[in-house]
Amino acid sequence: MKLQKDSEMDASSILLVGLSHHTAPITVRERFSFDANSLRSLLCAFRNDGEEESVLQEVIVLATCNRLEVYAVSLEPTAAHQIVGEIARQRNATQAELTPYVYIKTGQAAIEHLLHVASGLDSLILGEAQILGQVADAYASAQANGGSGPILARLFHTALHCGKRARRETAIGSYTTSISHAAVKQARALLGDLSHRTALILGAGEMAELAAAALNQHQIASLFCINRTQAHAERLAAQVGGCALEWRRLDEALATVDLVISATAAPSMILTAATVAQAMGARNGRPLVLFDIAHPRDIDPNVDALPGVMRFDLDHLQHCIDANLGRRQAAIPQVKAIIAEESAAFMEWLAARDVAPTVVALRTRSEAIARQEVERTLRKLLHEPPEDERLRQEVERLANRIVAKLLHEPTVRLKARAATGDGACFARALTELFGLEAAAPTSSPADARGCAHPLFSASNGAALFCPEHCNGVYCNGVYAHE
Repeated sequence: MKLQKDSEMDASSILLVGLSHHTAPITVRERFSFDANSLRSLLCAFRNDGEEESVLQEVIVLATCNRLEVYAVSLEPTAAHQIVGEIARQRNATQAELTPYVYIKTGQAAIEHLLHVASGLDSLILGEAQILGQVADAYASAQANGGSGPILARLFHTALHCGKRARRETAIGSYTTSISHAAVKQARALLGDLSHRTALILGAGEMAELAAAALNQHQIASLFCINRTQAHAERLAAQVGGCALEWRRLDEALATVDLVISATAAPSMILTAATVAQAMGARNGRPLVLFDIAHPRDIDPNVDALPGVMRFDLDHLQHCIDANLGRRQAAIPQVKAIIAEESAAFMEWLAARDVAPTVVALRTRSEAIARQEVERTLRKLLHEPPEDERLRQEVERLANRIVAKLLHEPTVRLKARAATGDGACFARALTELFGLEAAAPTSSPADARGCAHPLFSASNGAALFCPEHCNGVYCNGVYAHE
């Protein structure tokens, strides 16, 4: 990758190029979708296999059924254009075909967009939880393929923490708001434990995908997928570990499964009363539960007159969905408040990176002086071997405490100046006054409890996590908590 000075990387260097269900129809999203193998190819193309021509210092790709988003760090004004071009090239398309569906965000807008995504506010289903795992997978994939770096690592960890807070502290992820999930929840109430049941999904669109995913979450024993386009049924079955059947085997499936969820885009009904009656004749009295979540309806309402058949359509499920969606929508202001907090914390961390090398250099110089004075004092105090090891340790601890206390106040003040944009000026003054040689900043992502500030790391770049959650304030015996 082409290298640029780390100190040049501020919020404006963060770039987002994406398309989603907000901007692109499903046909476009399908064309520009990437599975695990093609995603690796795309990441390698962005990295350019380590050659210097790449304009992206860091890159993470978030690819789901409903979105393709590329998060990058770059100072090159052509970066967004090159990202769009590479996505198009990977799918044998022209940029002109892709551009109308693309959105581009930079700086804080890109940062807040990712936090909205991770919190479920940008999802097709408000508050859905699956996106949080997909954000984590995107970060892990970038790490495995060498695309992630310190800035995006911190940003994605912030997004994950934000998403977890949103679900823990608000009702954004509570209650069922998906027709597909509502159908599965109702099926579980009727049939009990689904791990001993078999189900059939008719259709392969978004509603069918959500239904299949919900059945998977409830550990359905066997799942069959049928669609008039066999390839689409096979794709859906592969996603959920099910089995795709040809359309001609529909009657056979109806005679064996416990549950049917129909979500096709057919213009007329595909399960007539006669078809279902024939299937019931082969079931030996076993009941059949049918959920029609298609619009227009897939299942003839006359099946209600058949013994052993239970049918539910959108009208049966919608009243529950409407009430639950209202509860989730009521949580949006709380989630946005969390996003604002996490965004501000990330921006503060990003600003502090500019002054981190100066404080590291100041600390290194101070500790070196302290070590010299400790050794000189010990040589005077310890005249004969064996040396008093306990005395040595006490003197060393004294020196470390003095250094920590002396550096705490200027460190906190310098960090505060960095947050207001004046950090670089004050860092230069410190460098000049103390004759420092500032080291390049390092950074490691934090775990749920740790501090991953660039100053709080080992000489080899590995994170030294603080035992308390300190939000980036230098601590653990080096700097006191605020």
